[in-house]
Amino acid sequence: MKAGIIFTGSGPLLVLTSYDSFTNPKFVKKMQGKGIKKFIGYEVPLDLCQKRYGEHYPVVLNDLRQSDDLRVLDYDGHHIFLTFSFKEFGSQIIYE
Repeated sequence: MKAGIIFTGSGPLLVLTSYDSFTNPKFVKKMQGKGIKKFIGYEVPLDLCQKRYGEHYPVVLNDLRQSDDLRVLDYDGHHIFLTFSFKEFGSQIIYE
């Protein structure tokens, strides 16, 4: 499982995925299915997501309405920016 902050035209999303990378063609296809055709992303440590999102984290993981390969942990850009420091961002990922 990977966690990443994905910057889209409508703002950042914090996502969880079982894909090996955020440029995996299947991940990209899922994003395109949500209307996201290009994005900038940064992987963030999964353990930080678990720690900072507390009980919300397992709720999202166990939500049967979402698929296993892509789950949105947070879609509130303001909250995401308050939760993570830029120093915690991994390498930049660009898909266009």
